[in-house]
Amino acid sequence: MSPLAARVRALACRRLLVVGDFVADHYIYGQTDRVSREAPVLVVRYEQAEVKLGGGANVAANAASLGGRVTAVGVLGQDEMGRALRASFRAAGIQVSAPGTPGLATETKTRILAGGVNTTRQQMLRLDRAAVGPLPQRARTALASAIRRASAGVEAVVVSDYGAGVLCEETRAVLAELAASGMPVCVDSRYALDSFRGFTLCKPNEPELSALTGVAIRDDASLARALRAAAKVLRCKALVATRGRNGMAVWDGRSMELLPVHGAEEAVDVTGAGDTVISALALGLAAGASVLEAAQLANVAGGLVVMKPGTATVSHAELLAGVTA
Repeated sequence: MSPLAARVRALACRRLLVVGDFVADHYIYGQTDRVSREAPVLVVRYEQAEVKLGGGANVAANAASLGGRVTAVGVLGQDEMGRALRASFRAAGIQVSAPGTPGLATETKTRILAGGVNTTRQQMLRLDRAAVGPLPQRARTALASAIRRASAGVEAVVVSDYGAGVLCEETRAVLAELAASGMPVCVDSRYALDSFRGFTLCKPNEPELSALTGVAIRDDASLARALRAAAKVLRCKALVATRGRNGMAVWDGRSMELLPVHGAEEAVDVTGAGDTVISALALGLAAGASVLEAAQLANVAGGLVVMKPGTATVSHAELLAGVTA
């Protein structure tokens, strides 16, 4: 058995805590064959709909699919989408702690996909629904308490920040305490990476890395400069920068390692690929892998998930087959 295959096997039953912004990925599927007489828009005949775990909830789903024992902390509304996500968490075997806030709407992204007869459906429209403004103080305090309780006995933590308010000052303080205690805490923040300082590992993409450091990334030398600068700004132990078709760059505190993209085929859908990557990274660290080994696992997982349409996960068996192919 290869060392990387052994690392995949070690992911099973690792205890992981995911703290993040839960999103309902709501898909509406239909058929279209004509333009409306009311306006220059296509008429879509409804066929079916489904709700998938998105955002931080997709991180939890990927970690569970990879074999982890997962607890997720975030916010869910007492609405139809909130109930749908709770049911999906249960079906995936994920324990969820989501302090309720009366009147709060569950973050929802509704995508309408349609096509003609015998043609592939394509996304026509996305409608986003979200709460406006920061979470109430009561919810912020409850989230911080929920993180403290849920962190008992876990082996790693993932922070999935989609900007919806769960990663507030109160929750970041608790997570910083966990990182300071030696717990691996891996951060994926879409809009506010510079507010997470002193954590174990951060996962920016190349544009986020450039924006954080002010370094224009044009070649390997400038990429290495940006990683060194980001490590100083964030005071983190390691960085994994995702680079799309160029793979990943790994900074372990001493040097940069480049990983080529896994797989030769063109990506089908990159939706949620970063969620797959951060979950595999954290599980790898929980299983005792080095930063480079964990990144190698995450690189394969990311290459597999982009071959699937929509919000998707990678199974433990798929990852094992991927690293041994």
